[in-house]
Amino acid sequence: MTALPPFSQPVATAGEAQTVTLDVPGMTCKFCPITVRKALSKVPGVIEAKSDYASKTATVTFDPDKASLSDLTRATANAGYPSTVRTQ
Repeated sequence: MTALPPFSQPVATAGEAQTVTLDVPGMTCKFCPITVRKALSKVPGVIEAKSDYASKTATVTFDPDKASLSDLTRATANAGYPSTVRTQ
């Protein structure tokens, strides 16, 4: 049996968490991000959802085997806040 070298990096696996930023231009008050965050958090596969009123964005970490980008944008739209995936 051989030991792994110190500080070795884990091998990426299927279903590894991904993070995406959504533009949510319809957030018009300081309470809107709460609604957006709650809607995203209810999507199966979402690990973490953060939203920011000042930048009108939501940052979502999710399992791509359980949730898709369209699931995320649909969730915000259904909550009354249409969103688009920010391209870098």
